[in-house]
Amino acid sequence: MGYWKQLRQGGTFLKPRHEHLSEDCRAVSDILQRVGDKWTVLVVGKLGDGPLRFNELRAAVGGISQKMLTTTLRGLERDGFVTRTVFPTIPPRVDYELTDLGCELLEPVNRLGEWARKNTGRVNAARARFDAAVAGVDTNRIGRTV
Repeated sequence: MGYWKQLRQGGTFLKPRHEHLSEDCRAVSDILQRVGDKWTVLVVGKLGDGPLRFNELRAAVGGISQKMLTTTLRGLERDGFVTRTVFPTIPPRVDYELTDLGCELLEPVNRLGEWARKNTGRVNAARARFDAAVAGVDTNRIGRTV
């Protein structure tokens, strides 16, 4: 018998403890889409050390195109994680800096980075086992990292 049916028959109507409203899930998903992509994590991490100019940030991140960095910074600025300050100099100087909200994001980003570094071997071993199983190789011969 289903959970809801049991509750109704007992005369009590309780919501499950972990019920999430679809609107809440969409809101969380929307934010995670912004903060969870590869470039955002790297940009936020680099800006955690202080304000940087565009080309300084591009060099610090490494491997990011000018277009992708522009797109990432605009998204972060739109969502309130980064401020863009233009200085009236010749040539114009533009600095990017984390807002208070962006600084709050640093903690989970850093924890995720630590978790990733700690578990890279385990993830790579799981991938190797999976790939071998898909290819039909005896997975007992592939090392397992615990």
